[in-house]
Amino acid sequence: MTTIWIAFLRAVNVGGRVVKMERLRELFGELGLAEVRSYIQSGNVFFRAEPDVDRAALTRRIEQHLAAALGYPVPVMLRTVDEVAAAVAGEPFAGVEITPEVRLCVVFLSEPLPADLVLPVRSSKGDLEVIAATPGEAYVVARHIAGRPAGNPAAVFGKAYAGQGTSRFFHTTEKILAAARKG
Repeated sequence: MTTIWIAFLRAVNVGGRVVKMERLRELFGELGLAEVRSYIQSGNVFFRAEPDVDRAALTRRIEQHLAAALGYPVPVMLRTVDEVAAAVAGEPFAGVEITPEVRLCVVFLSEPLPADLVLPVRSSKGDLEVIAATPGEAYVVARHIAGRPAGNPAAVFGKAYAGQGTSRFFHTTEKILAAARKG
């Protein structure tokens, strides 16, 4: 039996690095991955693979293939549908007051945050706050201050974090999960 995997791609369709989702699906298909689908233009790709696949090796294969085909590095954070479901079901933002200035973000991590990072932690501007984390995700509250959107949610981890991360709004993560389950 195969598992549905979700590849959360960083730096796709931002900063002049444009790739159509059709092309992205083709690239994943070239790797022999089954039932490749995508969701919205921000680099969310679903596919089927064995549940016991070597995640690190598959991540490297995808990253190398994308870099060779696109001409720039594309960090990839792989999760199973069950892992994303657990990240959403944990209600990480329970108790956070939602206002028009508040955005809830999930940062999918390539490796856990540093063990000595004490949560919650806020950015120097106060626009970002990591309120919780698991080994695979960080939950960030982003606040618009003086009408300006918050910065990059991954920036609040500090220089001690050597891994990669890609963020999605929490409500978008819920939609990605629903779309992945439909397959």
